[in-house]
Amino acid sequence: MTHFTPPIRISVIGGGCAAMTTAFELTRPEHRGRYDVTVYQQGFRLGGKGASGRGAADRIEEHGLHLWMGFYENAFRLMRECYAELRRDPGRCPIATVEDAFKPAPLVGVTDRVPGGAWDPWVAFFPPQRGMPGDLLAERNPFTIGGYLTKAVSLVSELLRSASAGRTAPQRSHDAAPPTSAMPPGDVFGLLERLLGYGRLATTAAVFEALDLLRAALQFVFASPARDSAQGTLLRLLDALGEVARRELDALVGGDLGLRRVWEVVELVLCIVRGSLRHGLVFHPNGFDAINDYEWSDWLRDNGASARSLDSGFVRALYDLAFAYQDGDVQRPSLAAGVALRGALRMFFTYRGSLFFRMQAGMGDIVFAPLYEVLKQRGVRFEFFHRLKNIRLSPPDAGAAHVTALEFDVQAETVDGREYAPLVDVHGLPCWPARPDYHQLVDGERLEREAWAFESHWETRRAGEKTALVGRDFDLVVLGTSIGAIPHVARELVERAPAWRAMVENVKSVATQAFQVWLKSSAAELGWDRPAPVNLSGFVEPFDTWADMTHLERMESFREPVRSIAYFCSVLPDVAPADAQLPAVAHAHVRDNAVGFLERDIGWLWPAAVRRPGGFRWELLVDPADQGGAPRSHGPARFDSQFWTANVNPSDRYVLSQPGTIRHRLSPLDMTFDNLTITGDWTRTGLDTGCVESAVMSGLLAAHAISHSPPLDHIIGYDHP
Repeated sequence: MTHFTPPIRISVIGGGCAAMTTAFELTRPEHRGRYDVTVYQQGFRLGGKGASGRGAADRIEEHGLHLWMGFYENAFRLMRECYAELRRDPGRCPIATVEDAFKPAPLVGVTDRVPGGAWDPWVAFFPPQRGMPGDLLAERNPFTIGGYLTKAVSLVSELLRSASAGRTAPQRSHDAAPPTSAMPPGDVFGLLERLLGYGRLATTAAVFEALDLLRAALQFVFASPARDSAQGTLLRLLDALGEVARRELDALVGGDLGLRRVWEVVELVLCIVRGSLRHGLVFHPNGFDAINDYEWSDWLRDNGASARSLDSGFVRALYDLAFAYQDGDVQRPSLAAGVALRGALRMFFTYRGSLFFRMQAGMGDIVFAPLYEVLKQRGVRFEFFHRLKNIRLSPPDAGAAHVTALEFDVQAETVDGREYAPLVDVHGLPCWPARPDYHQLVDGERLEREAWAFESHWETRRAGEKTALVGRDFDLVVLGTSIGAIPHVARELVERAPAWRAMVENVKSVATQAFQVWLKSSAAELGWDRPAPVNLSGFVEPFDTWADMTHLERMESFREPVRSIAYFCSVLPDVAPADAQLPAVAHAHVRDNAVGFLERDIGWLWPAAVRRPGGFRWELLVDPADQGGAPRSHGPARFDSQFWTANVNPSDRYVLSQPGTIRHRLSPLDMTFDNLTITGDWTRTGLDTGCVESAVMSGLLAAHAISHSPPLDHIIGYDHP
């Protein structure tokens, strides 16, 4: 007799990257239907902090500026498998494959303030590296701290040789060492001691020789159990090289800005190598996490970084990319040193294909629409317009703590109880709209007229209530809301478990702001005279990061030609009041910030976009409502035709990686409550940053907690016990 085993019912709360990854993993064909998954989503679309929608003229409206990095191995592998399973027809869909969806973005810029107060952009081309992210690796986790540091020293040598190009070629001394690769360790360290015995690295040739010896010595030290005796020599050498860097920086004050930037990078890399040796990170059981109680800039300063290098565009850009400012205050940078070091080294030394990749439509279109379609094909049910109110736990005296019920507000009901169809077609591409389809909703005209804000944390109007019960509606729960929402939807869990309470109290988040403009002139016509298209950070507040997104124009439907599209973003300082008025107050605040930024600051990047004297040339903006070439508005009022957002919802805030807090993050593998796991970029993932890769890693860990699949050693970059 054949026995039927009913599937395990999984309730997934939330529709961000982590939650969708968990659903994708649990419904793989190899599980043979073992898991029956239902996704509960507030509002009308998936995506979480990565949600996007199509607005007027089919324009793409994002929560922020979303670029993928070339070290996102797990995230790219997920999307490769998703697109392969979707099997879109390239004759009908303009983005049918993952190669159509993501294109290299190798130009990266930072800005620095120069004497006189001007902002000077610097753009670098990062050459493509072998392979593409998501390709099979020869090893599961080939990234080691020792390997990073060896590559970092090679970078220093390459930078200095590049800076020396065009000058007199450095000559080796007559008694210089032979190639270090063929030398025994004793000879390498003997040469180092002799080099240091000169008392100073006074010539370019000596510096190059020292770097070659340093690289060889590091390889010997990382492979040798007798490493402690050599560390003193290496630290003395790094001190000597640091002295050279400081000497060169002092000589370049007010001089060659390009060369100064090279030496700033050199000094920072030498500090990283020095600090890694001092703290024994290569052999420490906690690896990078051993220094997570240090603040990043403080750690660099302790290991020799000068004030000049710490204020460089490179350092500021790292904080900007991680929104690493306490309470959104740019005067209070806060980033855990281990997280920063791991992220920077992985970013620069493990990328494949390109340092960055641009999506060829909105993130909702490129990532969440394909995931939704594949999961629907696999039988996953999506319950949109379900706002989680409470997770109910078993009584304290009822044995092992577990979830007994999920309590929801049903925000809207569909006509005739039909399943809500969330996607729209734009030029043959399935996309998420920026507004719900009210025609599918009961009393839709009234809901639209009364402006129900389905995605707002403070929207309490509802069409009904629903309670899902354990044993009847679900067996296991995957909680995929962001940590900002945990105190509101999981109060009983926080009260019951000290670790949950510590996590909520210590792991903080920050509001963010973003705006997008569509322009009648190209970047070159606006006065941008550097290579393009560029992604740039480290710029002036209130919008420190810009990306040229003009490539998206072909996927939109403006009547008037759009010659360039620009996205800007930054942190948003917390504004009061933190109640139902907050979204409107913050939205107005971001508008004022954006208008002021365009009037006051954009001229440093686009000198032809401003009048002298005067401000921004508002007639440059493309308004989709303009008729027959006649402008609907003039002056700053024209900005109202563009798009801006204040991400102040608890679940939309960016999760910070502050010093002393990483230990308080819980892992999806931590099953404090028997039938619940968590997932999100706020959990402990081994990357521990607010990015797509960290979210996907968390989703993989949550799936493993339930199904023991994927194996932990298949999660690239996950190196925790």
